[in-house]
Amino acid sequence: MRAAAILGPGNVSRCLKKLQSVEGVEWIDSPDQADAVVILGGDGTVHRHLPTLVGLQLPALIVPCGSGNDFARALKLGRVRDSLDAWRKFVASRKNVHTIDVGMIRDLGSKPESEFAGGTPAPHNQLQHYFCCIAGVGLDAEVAKRANALPKWMRSHGGYFFCAPREFLRCAAFPMKVSSDGQTSSKFEPTILAAIANAPTYGGGMKIAPRAKLDDGKLDVCVVRGMDTFKLFCLFPTVYFGRHLSFKEVEYSQTSVVRIDTEYPLDVYADGEYVCQTPAEFSVARNALKVIAPE
Repeated sequence: MRAAAILGPGNVSRCLKKLQSVEGVEWIDSPDQADAVVILGGDGTVHRHLPTLVGLQLPALIVPCGSGNDFARALKLGRVRDSLDAWRKFVASRKNVHTIDVGMIRDLGSKPESEFAGGTPAPHNQLQHYFCCIAGVGLDAEVAKRANALPKWMRSHGGYFFCAPREFLRCAAFPMKVSSDGQTSSKFEPTILAAIANAPTYGGGMKIAPRAKLDDGKLDVCVVRGMDTFKLFCLFPTVYFGRHLSFKEVEYSQTSVVRIDTEYPLDVYADGEYVCQTPAEFSVARNALKVIAPE
């Protein structure tokens, strides 16, 4: 069997050597010629390589070596040891492979360069982006932006937690309109954040979408409407346990397609990475990714 490794930032060579110690595998440089792909990194690394993984349709093993490893956590690969055990099983039998969904974001506010130039419109997918965990607009996006500027060691030890309180103090509700499954919302409402989830957690284990599943063909949408700063501080710790759904300002639903409109453009972040600005449409790519899991 041939395998190719995709290395995220930082020193991941020690983790790679553990995987390379498993017998029966030839390691090559090109994923195009491999039978499986191993990604050593966090959610951002997975996010950047999702188009390649979806296109190749090769089984992918995620090794949690990043500052945020929520996608690996959703696959029950919480530690490097878990990934190593799953890899041994795969090399021996190739049976522990699962097919899961990924999210898609369609940028509705930008036009392809060819349209600006008066040429032939670019293909639809040039304005479409994949994500593995969660996309966010509003407070979440601002916290992600701040967390990305932190040193890696701090990002991997609660970067989201450290950045969030400062953003709470600066946060002001913004007008947002949420339209699901083709049903257009009639009005803008004061909103703190909107999270569109393919997986349950982000920010290093925050259960913003506790009911989300990777293979149910749905996106979980969590919208936090306007509230005062004190109540927002009270809500924040409950997200780590998925108990924020009891707040009356929290709206939670499942859908296959959701569109977010804001009165002025706001950043959209997904898997901790900047993607585009609103307006944007979010949908599901069913059975788009093959992953190697513990069982």
